[in-house]
Amino acid sequence: MGIPTTPVLKGIVKQVLSGDSIVIRGQPKGGPPPERTLYFTNVAAPKLARRPNAQITRFIQEDEPFAWEAREFLRNKIGGKEVFFTVETKVASTGRDYGTVYFGGNDIESSENLTESMISLGLLEVRKENVKSADENIQKLNVLEETAKAAKVGKWNLEIAHTKCREITWFIESPRNFVEQFKGKPVDAIIEQVRDGSTVRLFLLPSFHYITLMISGIKCPYFKRDGEDVIEEPFASQARFFVESRLLQRDVQVILETVSNDNFVGSVIHPKGNIAEQLLREGFARCVDWSMAVVTAGSESLRAAERHSKENRLRIWKDYTPPVPNTSGDASEPQTYTAKVVEIVLGDTLVLKTPDGSFKRVSLSSIRPPRSDTQSGDDTRKIRPLYDIPYMFETHEFLRQKLIGKRVTVSVDYQQPARDGFPTRILATVTAAGGINIAEALVNKGLATVVRYRQDDDQRASSYDALLLAEQRAIKNGKGVHSHKETPLHRVTEVTGDAGKARQFLPFLQRAGVVDAIVDYVFSGSRLKLYIPKETCLVTFLLAGISCPRAARVLPNGQEIPGDEGGKEALQYTKENCLQREVKVEVESIDKGGNFIGWLYLSDGGVNLSVQLVEHGLSSVHFSADRSSHSSKLHAAAELAKSSRLGIWKDYVEQETPNPETVESDTTERTLNYRVALVTEVIDSGDLSSQFYAQWDDCGTQLEAMAQQLQLEYKRTPPTPGAYRPRVGDICAAVYNHDSLWYRAKVERVHPGGGTATVRFIDYGNGDDVVACTAPRSLSHIQITDTISSI
Repeated sequence: MGIPTTPVLKGIVKQVLSGDSIVIRGQPKGGPPPERTLYFTNVAAPKLARRPNAQITRFIQEDEPFAWEAREFLRNKIGGKEVFFTVETKVASTGRDYGTVYFGGNDIESSENLTESMISLGLLEVRKENVKSADENIQKLNVLEETAKAAKVGKWNLEIAHTKCREITWFIESPRNFVEQFKGKPVDAIIEQVRDGSTVRLFLLPSFHYITLMISGIKCPYFKRDGEDVIEEPFASQARFFVESRLLQRDVQVILETVSNDNFVGSVIHPKGNIAEQLLREGFARCVDWSMAVVTAGSESLRAAERHSKENRLRIWKDYTPPVPNTSGDASEPQTYTAKVVEIVLGDTLVLKTPDGSFKRVSLSSIRPPRSDTQSGDDTRKIRPLYDIPYMFETHEFLRQKLIGKRVTVSVDYQQPARDGFPTRILATVTAAGGINIAEALVNKGLATVVRYRQDDDQRASSYDALLLAEQRAIKNGKGVHSHKETPLHRVTEVTGDAGKARQFLPFLQRAGVVDAIVDYVFSGSRLKLYIPKETCLVTFLLAGISCPRAARVLPNGQEIPGDEGGKEALQYTKENCLQREVKVEVESIDKGGNFIGWLYLSDGGVNLSVQLVEHGLSSVHFSADRSSHSSKLHAAAELAKSSRLGIWKDYVEQETPNPETVESDTTERTLNYRVALVTEVIDSGDLSSQFYAQWDDCGTQLEAMAQQLQLEYKRTPPTPGAYRPRVGDICAAVYNHDSLWYRAKVERVHPGGGTATVRFIDYGNGDDVVACTAPRSLSHIQITDTISSI
């Protein structure tokens, strides 16, 4: 073919549409360059199959023979490369440009005429209207075509022509099963279209499955339709050109990882690198959590690339403002430390004891424990989260067995400030022995779900992507909360505070001897709440043989009751050694309140907790211990604590036993002091002894004034019914049933249900069962009456 008379142009082949048409673009200058479609003049290539479209029926759905070979010849030869071309004809009706493409040289003369080459290979034919043309160039093409026909090359080889048609699968019926077939293995592919920076259409080879692939782990700005208009997000065109210039019609490999709305999600592997990582590094994309979990190569490199573009404020991050770190307010406090787990609070919070002896409450980052699916108002009974929320018990047990009493490594991720009445919450990644990420282990077993964040929220777990991947596995395997099976039920009988139920369980527990139990809660040093798996019940358990000081406590009405000296230390000791641990208990009896009394043995060597508390000076020996087989151990422990001045014995002074030989007889005559008294009540105990109450005669006026003041005070401000819960030994004010007046009293017994109590009126000595009683507001210290014993 001679030298063209039309201007010679130069451009880069963006895409080969078919054997006789290509898209040529210019050099980019500040954005995507202009482009044009050029059709080869005077020739026609076999037609490629087109994807079926309900609105356009003229598209053929099968290749003509050698259509794919013609397209591939051009793609492999000039795809993405610079070529020379001329535009010889422009058709106004269709807007098409027809011309000739040259490749391989420094100018037209030294370059290959691709039209001539393809005709020689039997991949193009001269249009029939040009067969008899006198044009020198067309005549040359006719000669080349006749030569190709004579040699039976390309489409002129009719014997093999029928084998040169692709069998294309345009639609895949079960995308998820299709993904499973490849099991994460790379598949050869050719990118056919770049819809936006993170979505491409491609052919899988050699099967010719046509799929839409969303690049996993990222999302680029995209184009969206609004009626007839196309709305472009900022940097959408630049992101698409970035991918087109590197991947369009290139040989790549893809890894199919999952499916989203019938679109495949996967990674594109190119010899020159990961396109997702490059898009992130250049600021054309952002990481997305929902598909980050399935990225085969891992998320670390993608997250690092995104951080780079954020720090340099590239493109979509040009207005990025780094968030203020929301960790501990104390800069001197370490953000990574080791601690001992002492308590599990439901499914995602731990109480830790640090090496300096302080206690911290830490929640696991970025996970959410099982939730109740009961709507408010659907169930009137009291909800017990541990037993009534599906899978909460399994979550709690997993953490308890794995962590209680063990040392863990804590890495603080962020902190949620106090709000809506809730305190500041520390969120951290907790790692157990062997490098086990506790949050990841929970999610992997389906015992927790992963929290989803806004795209601009960086406050999350350092291992967030691993959590997402673990959740994907749990969902796929149908574990825990993702299971379609019936949720497990835990029917646990609450015996605590119910004397009737407690008496029903007593014979079973006494006959069982030593039984296994789990300490559910610690009220004080000697009062615990136990879960007994064998009987599936919750009971209140009192340690036998000791008298333990009480810790400070808050009543349901908000009233604070101060604790006894040493009560706090006893409570803490029992908590650290027993709380949420497996123990053995031996039930001996039950008190009138339905609390079981017995012995508790720690799992470490079967140590008796009662003996331990006494030995550490945190309890004293109760007289009832003398009837037990542990009496000698308890008394020996008490002597050891006294001699070491431990706990409640820190100020103990051992009394010297007087020598009888040195004691002089006391001949001093006793001085008698007589006072006039009025006997108000005589109590006959049924044996030779008796008691009587007497009022001092000189206190009569004081008694009358106090009585008037009591009536006036409770008449002005009557006590709120139910606000006071009487306890045995309390000094209170009570209404005497015979005259309906208020008197000072002492609680001797609280009846089951707490509605009534037996009291003794301390100013008169008589007793009564009363309904109305309240804590005294004043006058509780005045002594009017004495109790005197007589034989």
